[in-house]
Amino acid sequence: MGRVAVRKAQAGPTDRRDLPREERWTRGDYLRQELLQALVAEGMADEVSHDRRNVAKKIQRLVEGDPDALFGLRFHKRWTFDEVLALVDDAISFSGEKDIFEGPTLIDPATVLRSLEAAGDRLALAADRGEQVLIATGHPVGMIQLYMAVARELTARSAKLLRPLDGATWNIPQHEHPHRRAIRYLFGVAVFTDRASSYHTHSSDPMERMLEEATPDLVLADHGFAGAAIQAGVETVCVTDVNDPALLVAKAEGRTDVVIVMDDNVTPDSYWPCYQAIVSRFPPA
Repeated sequence: MGRVAVRKAQAGPTDRRDLPREERWTRGDYLRQELLQALVAEGMADEVSHDRRNVAKKIQRLVEGDPDALFGLRFHKRWTFDEVLALVDDAISFSGEKDIFEGPTLIDPATVLRSLEAAGDRLALAADRGEQVLIATGHPVGMIQLYMAVARELTARSAKLLRPLDGATWNIPQHEHPHRRAIRYLFGVAVFTDRASSYHTHSSDPMERMLEEATPDLVLADHGFAGAAIQAGVETVCVTDVNDPALLVAKAEGRTDVVIVMDDNVTPDSYWPCYQAIVSRFPPA
């Protein structure tokens, strides 16, 4: 299986990583080829952090019903390993043999870019309609900067960001002592916390609680935040890593439409080409 070839753009700068941060995160005029190149250079596409063995292991956990892999979703049927593997390979445009379980996982950057543009189209529509949008992440040290930038674009137009359970706390029983947990918002993006630190989580429980208090028109989320929203029937734009296939199964069942499959845990600042791809679909504020 060969790497995805990404040629340098014929015009304009070919590496925007040298630009000051504020310029990368301000809407710019980028060639598609520049964005494809940046998705690879920043680590979201081409060879990603989870190899084929890891992907296969996580698929197996999903089909065995591991709650941590299900993201709060209850599927319409029992999916087999081969069926889920086919969904993953189709989503990343993998062209290798299906029984390859060694070596790197390759994600086609063109597939990632198309998904980002589809997300941008739906988010731009939400802004145009003045919809109520809920944004949340279970990957706060990965996705948070991208989501905050999208939140900024939405609020600069007519969309309304919801903040259900802002600051609310509850106990999670753990061993002999309950642990206190809370939802907190960073520039309009919900994260799961212990009131001192944010948590990486696959749990659907925080979003299930949030949806008891709010009824968004659209959710932008990942992990269990996305899974719980889909399970509740809320239209959801999703981000998922290649080794977390639950949201792809939901898409295959017709329960969600836009699922961006890319590495979801590179450094937050690296997601600037994702922001540029999404915001390119918005009309000027």
